[in-house]
Amino acid sequence: MNTAVRTVYRLSGVSPATEAMLGALDIELLDELGAELHVPEVLGVPAVYVTCAMERTEAPWCAPMSRTTGITVSESVRRTAALLLLAVDETVYAIGCDQGYRLIPDHLKDKRFGLSFAIRQMDPNMIRGAVSRSLGQARTDISLVPRGASVPLLGIRDHSRIVRSLGGYLDDLPLTRSRYTRGKAVSAQGGCGLRIALGVEPAALVSDLRAIARICREDIPHQELEFVDHIVPVSDTRTVDTLDQALDDRLGRPADGLISVSVPSEHHEAYAEATTYLTRINSTGALRSDEFDLGYVLTRARLAPRGRRLRALREGTVTLARDRRAGAADTLAVTSALTWLETGVSLGSRRFFLMDGEWYEAGAAYTEECRVTVSALFSPSPSVALPAWVPGESEHDYNNRVADDRPGWLCLDTKNVANPLRPRDQVEICDLLTPDGTLILVKRAGGSGPLSHLFSQARVAVELLQESARVRADFTAKVARLSGGAHLLPEDYTPKRIVLAMLLKNRGSLTPDSVFGFSQITVAQTAKALAARGVTVEVIGIPERGTDAVALPLPDVATGAAVPG
Repeated sequence: MNTAVRTVYRLSGVSPATEAMLGALDIELLDELGAELHVPEVLGVPAVYVTCAMERTEAPWCAPMSRTTGITVSESVRRTAALLLLAVDETVYAIGCDQGYRLIPDHLKDKRFGLSFAIRQMDPNMIRGAVSRSLGQARTDISLVPRGASVPLLGIRDHSRIVRSLGGYLDDLPLTRSRYTRGKAVSAQGGCGLRIALGVEPAALVSDLRAIARICREDIPHQELEFVDHIVPVSDTRTVDTLDQALDDRLGRPADGLISVSVPSEHHEAYAEATTYLTRINSTGALRSDEFDLGYVLTRARLAPRGRRLRALREGTVTLARDRRAGAADTLAVTSALTWLETGVSLGSRRFFLMDGEWYEAGAAYTEECRVTVSALFSPSPSVALPAWVPGESEHDYNNRVADDRPGWLCLDTKNVANPLRPRDQVEICDLLTPDGTLILVKRAGGSGPLSHLFSQARVAVELLQESARVRADFTAKVARLSGGAHLLPEDYTPKRIVLAMLLKNRGSLTPDSVFGFSQITVAQTAKALAARGVTVEVIGIPERGTDAVALPLPDVATGAAVPG
């Protein structure tokens, strides 16, 4: 075995010296556990290695089950823990084995280390899992796709969504695992820590850590994943101080429902397993409860002097445990009490939210995210090119002319299907259908109103074809009939791609910047909604006059060979 899957953390504020690394740990906890300290020299870098066992003479289930069954059984519990701290090129890393991760103080962890690596090295089309949070909703969303999926399908790209963790397959990278698994996909999970296969031999491990550091330092994020970096905690010191003071004042007042509970991002697994919570805030004693007690936390904060309430929560701890006895062997995680709270504070017209103990500004990335989303809809090499729109030509005539000039294309303008919600009403699925099943929607517009209708039509068409068997049957039958049997769609047809073809009056060629401001917002929303349904959206422009644009080769409907547009 040349590699082993480990979770590595990058530590902040720890000096790369043996004594400093040891001093960063909880010495009292290590003494309680009877930990053994080692100084490995074979690594060739400053390092500290801590090992210990977490034992209980009797498993927590023994006593209650003896009462339930009348049979006395006593089984012991023994968990192990190992923690390696090592300094590579002035940076300190921590690698835990078994329960060793619990020996790493939370406040020392670089919260974006693993995620920073993931967005630079992970294949954006093969994401296997994601953990994200929504600003102001006190909610954690977890998506798992074992075979991998593209970012749009996960629905995590949103200006108000903070991605905390990504798992998936990696691009080719210079790590030990890649040298021994050529041709096989290598996976990783990146959040606060980075879970990845690392070299077992000393030189290989150090080399892998150097490669990871170089990637985080020098490589740029994948274009499809760079949005993760758009939402970051507020860094302006004066703004943070003002927000902290506002929250400190709020904590001094009776509870008013403005502060809610949210599970800390790095501890949702511990939360699912925990049966006991020990909350210690500004006191030597701790409250033992079956679940997180928000009322108790707020009461303890309110009792602190003004200006020290927030600090009391930041320094206070909430311990999650498997059993009410909450011994060392039962502890799942020790967290800061503040990381459990979410609340919003407004400074004038600006809105901020507390999440995981840090402040985020609502809407700070909204404009940039809209621009990036809209720009991505315009391909430098459009998949189709449509002819110029002749002055005075109606939309219906234009669509028929396009279809007549292109083998295998079908005009479906005004060829509607029944609305399943109200059969007397009709729904237009598309204006043009290409041989490969792409839906093309065409619109000439002088303002944002007609474009809003176009974008709504795209969403309705996709939703009805995906969700209504009756609409699928009607649409595929209509296509077969109108094409004279030349175009036969599968009975379970759903679109994979939509092209929005637009002519904006008096605006010249279509570019992301020439789209009306309101329409930029609505088309970005439409593209994200359809991407989450597995449908790709492309926007192309239609010339208003002059020579036709050059058409790309299109497949012949019968042979599949390319023919001129």
